[in-house]
Amino acid sequence: APLRELETVAVPEAQGVRMATGLADARTSYAMLSVTSEKARPQLRKGFMTPVFNETCDQTGITLSRFMLELARQHPELVELESIFASVQTAVKTISKLVKRSAIDGMTGYAGGGGAINVQGEEQKKLDVITNDVLKRALKFTGRMGVIASEEEDAPLEIDTKPDASYGKEVLFEEDGKYISVFDPLDGSSNIDAGIPVGTIFGIFEEDDGCRLPDEFFDDEDMGAAMEACLRSTLKPGKSLVAAGYALYSSATHFVFTLGDGVNGFTLDESIGEFILTHPDIRVPPRGTIYSVNEANNSSWDQPTQAFVKGLAKGTNGGGTVYTSRYIG
Repeated sequence: APLRELETVAVPEAQGVRMATGLADARTSYAMLSVTSEKARPQLRKGFMTPVFNETCDQTGITLSRFMLELARQHPELVELESIFASVQTAVKTISKLVKRSAIDGMTGYAGGGGAINVQGEEQKKLDVITNDVLKRALKFTGRMGVIASEEEDAPLEIDTKPDASYGKEVLFEEDGKYISVFDPLDGSSNIDAGIPVGTIFGIFEEDDGCRLPDEFFDDEDMGAAMEACLRSTLKPGKSLVAAGYALYSSATHFVFTLGDGVNGFTLDESIGEFILTHPDIRVPPRGTIYSVNEANNSSWDQPTQAFVKGLAKGTNGGGTVYTSRYIG
């Protein structure tokens, strides 16, 4: 299949990295990186900068809460993202606890005894359903979400952000429902029973008219106006994201995200219940030594793909490096 070229990301004082992806067959995708000599890195948000910390606590380091507070001080227009991330990190801590206790609490196995299928055609695990509810409610309770879309639900949901009537009309509220969230609450949940790492994936869009799909896509007699609006809100290109990240539940719980200028990783310190900045300014290395692919599908790949993967294993690739294979499916 032809390569689909993505945007160039330039790394200051180093190299730019160009990624191309494609499909080898119906089940297997691949990505290739090439390095350029560009030095200037474009920013997704004009004028956006990572917070500066002139002083830190020796005992706690830089917490995620402080990181977002400092970000809001530096960029007041992002103050709403602070409350969103506060809710997301609460959900991640909760999911981390659920994953660790899943075998003890009897939450392994399939939802409803089996047969429940999600939008991707995958059979739902008990934890898929529970963690979906946790993250969905956490995002809803921020009051900032207009639409949320989960892999575990058939269609996006419009969120009612109206305040309780008891608050009174004289109370002023900031603009509600201006953000859209898309997420997979527990990616890799089929590995839970084997104790293999799993994760949460999420993306945040800002409400706009940026849907790139043709109007013909929405020509469905059974699709109401509300559903069409929800789909138009969520079916957007990745470059329209204002924030994106993932949580990894493994030997430790990691929370990694970007707001458009660099990627930062935090690790949960369970003794104080806070995420601590442990991996600032994460970068993709120019070249690695590991490849990951389900080689059981090798017979259905085209010849160039077979040759490329074989070259990685034998060291006959462009870099002359012998790669090792690691794969969990």
